Amino acid sequence: MSLQPPLPEVVLYTRAGCHLCEEAKEQIHRVSADTPFTFREVDIDADPALRELYNEDVPVIAINGAKAFRYRVDAQEFRKRLRSGQ
Repeated sequence: MSLQPPLPEVVLYTRAGCHLCEEAKEQIHRVSADTPFTFREVDIDADPALRELYNEDVPVIAINGAKAFRYRVDAQEFRKRLRSGQ
């Protein structure tokens, strides 16, 4: 019995009314059709520490806890980073 490695975890740090966040979410969902990962969306305005950290930078996309993209997501680069785990 071989154990499967865990799926990469993708977190989208976002806020309401952010058009770049919506574009990033579309790219993330497009990639999810052919590349498996877990996905979580976090509203930075619900957490004062996250708002202070990411206020001017949303959307921020983290893969396995490391910041991978800011503002825009390139689908090809996103797939590449998911496969390498970073």
